[in-house]
Amino acid sequence: MTCSTEHDVLVRTRMSQMSSLFVMSMLMSDRLDVREILDLALGAIPSLTPCRVMAGWLTGDGSMLRGPEGGQITSDEVAQQLVSLDGADGPVTGSAAWVRAFAMRAVNGHCGYIVVGADEEPSEHEQSLLRMLAQQTGDAVSSATLHCKEQEGAAELRRLTVELAAVNEQLRANVVDLERRRRIHEVLMAVAVSGAGVRGIAGAVHELTDLAVAVEDRFGNVRVWAGPGSPPHSGRSPSRREEVLARVRQARRPVRDRDRVVALAQSRDEVLGVLALVDPGRCVGEHELAVLEEGAVVLAVELAHLRALAETELRLRRDLVDDLLSGTDDESALSRSAALGHDLTVPLNVLVVSSACGLRDETVEQAVDRAVATTLHERALLARRPGVIVAIVPRPAQWCDGDPWRGLQAAVARRLDSAEFSIGVGGLVTAPSHIPRSYDQALRALRIRQAAVVATGVTAYDELGIYRLLADGDTVETERFVREWLGGLLDYDEANRTQLVETLWQYYECGGNYDCTARALLIHRSTLRYRLRRIRQLTGHDLNAVESRLNMHVAVRAWRVLQGFT
Repeated sequence: MTCSTEHDVLVRTRMSQMSSLFVMSMLMSDRLDVREILDLALGAIPSLTPCRVMAGWLTGDGSMLRGPEGGQITSDEVAQQLVSLDGADGPVTGSAAWVRAFAMRAVNGHCGYIVVGADEEPSEHEQSLLRMLAQQTGDAVSSATLHCKEQEGAAELRRLTVELAAVNEQLRANVVDLERRRRIHEVLMAVAVSGAGVRGIAGAVHELTDLAVAVEDRFGNVRVWAGPGSPPHSGRSPSRREEVLARVRQARRPVRDRDRVVALAQSRDEVLGVLALVDPGRCVGEHELAVLEEGAVVLAVELAHLRALAETELRLRRDLVDDLLSGTDDESALSRSAALGHDLTVPLNVLVVSSACGLRDETVEQAVDRAVATTLHERALLARRPGVIVAIVPRPAQWCDGDPWRGLQAAVARRLDSAEFSIGVGGLVTAPSHIPRSYDQALRALRIRQAAVVATGVTAYDELGIYRLLADGDTVETERFVREWLGGLLDYDEANRTQLVETLWQYYECGGNYDCTARALLIHRSTLRYRLRRIRQLTGHDLNAVESRLNMHVAVRAWRVLQGFT
């Protein structure tokens, strides 16, 4: 009777355990959080078996172990043992007498382990319960994982569907925009290849936008206007202009500047020009912006082309001037100059200009070029030489308003805003092959001008007088003449670092006037008297005697000319 009762109790106990295991399976199958499922499984172990929970481990958590209360525990040794089991059940080293890991198996492998421990090995039935619990836990974890992946997949599919719709919409908008830009490009390129130039590009932009269009240079000057009205006066300061250009460069697209929308025509980082839509009504939209951007690109190509042509012409012109100054045959010079739009069959003069006010050669060259055009109504061939600007100028058939070289000097001074420069004018030549001679004469005239009391101004070789004899004569003989009359003074100045020769020259240039000479030398009258007395002692000549005065005045002028040549 007792055995039967114990058997019935055992059966009921096992049925209760199986029922609890079934209920636990149902609970776990309703969960979608794998950690929550693992916590349910770990919590059920003490009610099913006499074992205690050591750890739970999910493959998705890597080496993270979870304790009986679901909290994280650290045991690298246990984690390494579970990894080495590779999906099989097996013993694990732990703090209890008996510790075993049960794999949570699933269809596609195992998803982790349940680690339990006891003071003695559980019965086979209890171990079977643990294996079943691990199996059910694995199924629930696998099902939850699959369900989550399905939900993620569905969400991703919905997201991709929305994105695809947005991409399709964007694609349709891009097709429309590309078609519009293609038409804009075709219209502007047709204008560009037709040779209509900058004015044609501005007109095409006006036709495409129905807005007034301005093409400006780098400095804000309106070069071309297309559309109704007339170009307004800019009134913007250079700093304000630079600020606007900097904004457009930084934005890399058109930028609004008050009642205008501005785009840059630039090559790399260099601004070649500005294309602007006049939009006081603020009606510029995407279409107008696309026209402005494309127009700026075409304008940049056109301006770069024009610059390349100008640079090529300038280089050819400079090469021609170099050959003319060094010497070339008439036939070649005439054909090359005619191709560049210059007539060298007319009488010519060579001018040499030297600035003493620290201006750049480019600034002086531009001033000379414009002055020749406005004063002589001719085009000059220009070149740069060390320290000077050389101009080959056709001599007008009729001189007007007195001396044209003085008028040219005044025109250059106005453009440079300075009179601190000297001009030497060579003699007249009637053939290109004679230009080197006029160039040499212009250099001599310039040196004599620079050696004069007033170094600024203009000196023509044909007007040199006695200086012309000195400039053209034998330099050795001239030096001998200077030594004959001034040798003692020159030696005394060199030995004592005085300025007796300079004093004598200034005295004669001032016509023997004491006050004028003293002012020019910045010395007192008594100092001047002492120097003149010393000069008479060293030379032995009476400074006011006619013959002595003539020879000594010529000698000091020759000394000044020789100083200019060295």
